[in-house]
Amino acid sequence: MKAVTIPSAGPNPPRAASVDVVLPCLDEAEALPWVLERIPPGWRALVVDNGSTDGSADVARALGATVVREERRGFGAACHAGLTAATADVVCFCDCDATLDPGDLVPFVRRIAAGESDLVLGRRRPESRGAWPLRARVGNLAVTRLLHRRTGLRLHDLGPLRAARREPLLALALTDRRSGYPLQMVVRAADAGWRITEHDVPYRPRTGTSKVTGTWRGTWQAVRDMSGVLAEGGGAGEPFTGAVAPEAADRPGLLDAGAGTDTPVRKGTRP
Repeated sequence: MKAVTIPSAGPNPPRAASVDVVLPCLDEAEALPWVLERIPPGWRALVVDNGSTDGSADVARALGATVVREERRGFGAACHAGLTAATADVVCFCDCDATLDPGDLVPFVRRIAAGESDLVLGRRRPESRGAWPLRARVGNLAVTRLLHRRTGLRLHDLGPLRAARREPLLALALTDRRSGYPLQMVVRAADAGWRITEHDVPYRPRTGTSKVTGTWRGTWQAVRDMSGVLAEGGGAGEPFTGAVAPEAADRPGLLDAGAGTDTPVRKGTRP
């Protein structure tokens, strides 16, 4: 089972579907203006404040975003709070640290609205060497390998930029409220036979320090959270023990296998 890298479909937002963009947020006041000004016209920004102390919620409101408060700490908790607060037909997810441009979600939504894909994931392409730290690339490599073993799905990246229809997403009944949430979405979607595709997106140096992959310890904890998700349902997943060497991240054949080539879309039953 493979995913496909899709070429850009153009700059104009689709008109066939209403769209909410969920933006999990923890102390991102500095990055919020850049992110929110790039929300496509007609789409709604849902900034989920996960306990910020830097005034992020006030900044978001002042810039016209809808603010959702989620007291339970955790990336998954914030994402799911945004999903349950959403009302649009299509829900997108995007980080709030200015590494990703929500405007790049336009072709994602176009594919969903056209019924060509059920879940579209952003394949991050760093714009500079420092945009994607070594520790984060190592963690991503480990998880995508385990994901392939568990589901047979050949993804190049498990990035946060993504889009799907709201009701099928809710029907996945996601339970992880930590770093495993994005992976659990993909695992359960794959198990349900969803058509999953990848789309190249630029990846920029973040504003501020990452709360998840800002340190090696944080990265390994995130990978362990995710490997626990892979073990659900009796699949081939197993707890991650740190078996991927850091230097592996600099081997082009590992991190960019299949880069620049299209592969068949993952076939499945539409939810």
